[in-house]
Amino acid sequence: MSVAVAQIPVCWSVEANLNTILATVAAVEAGTVLVLPEAALSGYDGELSGLDDLSPDEVLNARNVLSDAVHHAGAHLFCGTLLSEAGRWWNAAIYFPPNGDPWIYRKLNLALHERGKLAAGSELPTVAMALPAGQVTAGVQLCREIRFPEQWNCLARQGAKVIVYMTYAANPAQTAGVWRAHLISRAAENQRFVLAANVADVHQHCPSMIISPRGEVLEETTDGAPAILRREIDLADVRGDYLSQQRSDFIAVPAVTASGGSKD
Repeated sequence: MSVAVAQIPVCWSVEANLNTILATVAAVEAGTVLVLPEAALSGYDGELSGLDDLSPDEVLNARNVLSDAVHHAGAHLFCGTLLSEAGRWWNAAIYFPPNGDPWIYRKLNLALHERGKLAAGSELPTVAMALPAGQVTAGVQLCREIRFPEQWNCLARQGAKVIVYMTYAANPAQTAGVWRAHLISRAAENQRFVLAANVADVHQHCPSMIISPRGEVLEETTDGAPAILRREIDLADVRGDYLSQQRSDFIAVPAVTASGGSKD
């Protein structure tokens, strides 16, 4: 399975963001699973300072352009964006397949500055990707959801072999190294691949990474500069040992299959 994680700049210009994303999509080969940062299309910051001026129609038009570009390139794209639906804004991740309709995940656990401004999601779904080597199930988590391991565990129990993580982590007040450690733990404890994309920013406190089910960092950015991480990963490395060994006599957990997916 060919994967790429793009650490790109994000601003409050949908047009500028779209141009950056289109160039990134053009830089990967057909069949590649490409992951971009949180709100890469719409724009974002720690205060949601541009939300009031963000145009729902402009975001929608950009989504349509991007969908066409992905179809043409034959790539599989996970792109973050603020999304307007039913008169409310959501923090969302959109999976654009090379064929078919986009799939959307809406952030469940909103950041403090998002609450009251954005609507929270109510589902933790997975998505099946039709890759050249066969169907692969993936799940998505956004930014501060790194702090809630039970959500990652739930995705693994639903059969996700790859967990996509998208963030805008650029806060110099955060303790260095903590979010990096969280990502390694989420990969190792669930024995899943983690594809983590952060914004290109000199103040970032979490690197962009590709992590194996053993918790091994396969690829990693070293600073906040724009970069594309590329890797061929072997899904045979995904295991279900830890999921199957979780104690269910005092914590309610669903049974899992030998391959690590949920029986429920």
